[in-house]
Amino acid sequence: MNDYAEQAQLFKALAHPVRLQILDILRRGAECVCHMEAVLKKRQAYISQQLMTLRDAGLVDSRKDGLNVFYFLVDPDALLPLLEIALGPLEDASRHQLRECVCPHCEAVVVAQN
Repeated sequence: MNDYAEQAQLFKALAHPVRLQILDILRRGAECVCHMEAVLKKRQAYISQQLMTLRDAGLVDSRKDGLNVFYFLVDPDALLPLLEIALGPLEDASRHQLRECVCPHCEAVVVAQN
């Protein structure tokens, strides 16, 4: 019976459009909150709240790199097939580079383009 409760918690964590968007971003690789903020056009506090729910569910974790906190999928082998069913196949696995994002990943690309 305990497995059903754990599975229900997993689906509860997935049952939110912004959390699914966050997981869609993270299935391409680790990203910082400022990058998710630029992609989702949502406030940092709101994104952090959704990330906390995903972290509490054991789906994501974070690592600090300087001033940036990068989030990543905890168990991609288990989660990616489920995300593919829910969101469809990942057509473009490349990371989105954004001019309005100041994270080290995007900043390097913007500097290189100028």
